[in-house]
Amino acid sequence: MTTHRFSQLLATDPLVVADGAMATELEKLGVDTANQLWSATALIDHPQAIAEVHRSYFEAGAHIATTNTYQANVPAFVESGLTEAESVQLVKKAVNIAVKTRHEYAEENHQDARLLVVAASIGPYGAYLADGSEYTGNYSLTLTEFKDFHRQRMQLVDEAGADVFALETMPNGDEVRALVDLLAQEFSESEAWVSLSLKDSHHLCDGTALSELLPVLDASPQVVAVGLNCTAQENVEPALRALSALTTKPLITYPNSGEEYDPVTKTWALKDSTANLALNTEWWQAAGARVIGGCCRTAPADIAEIAAL
Repeated sequence: MTTHRFSQLLATDPLVVADGAMATELEKLGVDTANQLWSATALIDHPQAIAEVHRSYFEAGAHIATTNTYQANVPAFVESGLTEAESVQLVKKAVNIAVKTRHEYAEENHQDARLLVVAASIGPYGAYLADGSEYTGNYSLTLTEFKDFHRQRMQLVDEAGADVFALETMPNGDEVRALVDLLAQEFSESEAWVSLSLKDSHHLCDGTALSELLPVLDASPQVVAVGLNCTAQENVEPALRALSALTTKPLITYPNSGEEYDPVTKTWALKDSTANLALNTEWWQAAGARVIGGCCRTAPADIAEIAAL
């Protein structure tokens, strides 16, 4: 991963537009995501649907295609009944789909493919557990165990041609520290963004203080942007202002649509009818955001409104 397309894009564009939700759009295309693999199940039986989602976000004006690997990792696929070899190929396939879609979209629309970034989604260990703990950070591994869990997937998406690691929805301070170490030790030529899962403007979901964690991120040459995702929109501005006081890195945010997730029933309910990504984008830019997109339940129409700004 030596293209450094993401940092180059940050250097040339004052507002980089990220994409939005994958699972929501897959569901609209008839993919059943109500299982342990969540959206990753589409890699097995609906790969074309994944390509359609990537294309829809490019058409909406997104600069970034985030791979369908948030919950896609070899142990999860093996537990679902696939072989190790099949599981490895599925993780790579997710990147291949995004890269191919970028190439086709750029060629058909006479765009410079170098301005379109494929970000490899690396979800937290809590996403693998599929028990809602990515929203709490309530799990504990040693630094070595965290590295061992993340290493293989990062190697696979790197080999497949992703441009940047999207280390996202990270709720656990020790896990973030382990990932920063892993980047330095084994992916020193790569770049990543780290997007945190916060319980308030100053703490990760597991209680880790941003004031303790941000110096670690700020010191990493591999980490080229930091921020937050998978949160209610009203949480974004205060968190961005807290982050901007702690880091010199460009800030990234991609919050949820305004609906709230119940990890027990695995359903969504409207919480904030006033949430609007496009209306809030100006405030988030003023608070320091350089990369803005959407997370759960957002759609190409939301991203198109951001891009129109």
